[in-house]
Amino acid sequence: MALLGSTVALPANAQAKKVTVGTSATSAARAAGAAGAAASVPSGNALYAERFRNVCAACHGADGRSDMAGTPVLAGQYSLYTITQLFLFREGRRTNEAMVALAKPMTDTDLRGFSDFIGTLAPMPAPPPAAPPDAARMSKGQALAQQNKCVFCHGTALEGGQGVPRIGGQKEEYVRATLRGFKSGERPGYTRAMTEALSQVPVDDLDALAYYVANFTGK
Repeated sequence: MALLGSTVALPANAQAKKVTVGTSATSAARAAGAAGAAASVPSGNALYAERFRNVCAACHGADGRSDMAGTPVLAGQYSLYTITQLFLFREGRRTNEAMVALAKPMTDTDLRGFSDFIGTLAPMPAPPPAAPPDAARMSKGQALAQQNKCVFCHGTALEGGQGVPRIGGQKEEYVRATLRGFKSGERPGYTRAMTEALSQVPVDDLDALAYYVANFTGK
């Protein structure tokens, strides 16, 4: 994917020139002014942290977790996974209307900037449930996760890594919709790994997996 690695041409070193004291003072003043102007413009993560607050936080929350139904938790996600999803939205391969509209005008630099910032958001645990998770459902979900090799890619702690998302503690309704989307083919992936992994999993088992993943605390 071209946006994952790009090069920037750098100018050759300019030859130093002798200048008079007056010219040096003028140049120094101009340089100081330019430095001051540059300092007033956010750079790197600071720029995309500001853009995240202005554009993304209304739905996803300032810390990457919100109470908005159907909106995934971004806290704890990885830069490589995030940039892949933004790329799919930008290219129209994922079909969430709001996200496609936001991602469509993004440059490769924007994809990298947003994903790098999101990659700095620390994992945020879900709010304590009103009642403890159902032990029987958790046991069934754990068995399904092992049986269907979910832990092979996502890890026994469901923390993922690099291009594999963190799923432990993700919202149950979002996980359920995602699993059903992969199962039906409506949700495309950058690879066919999830579609193939779920091809033999009965639809009824997807709800048990979603329940287990959402309520998983790593304990």
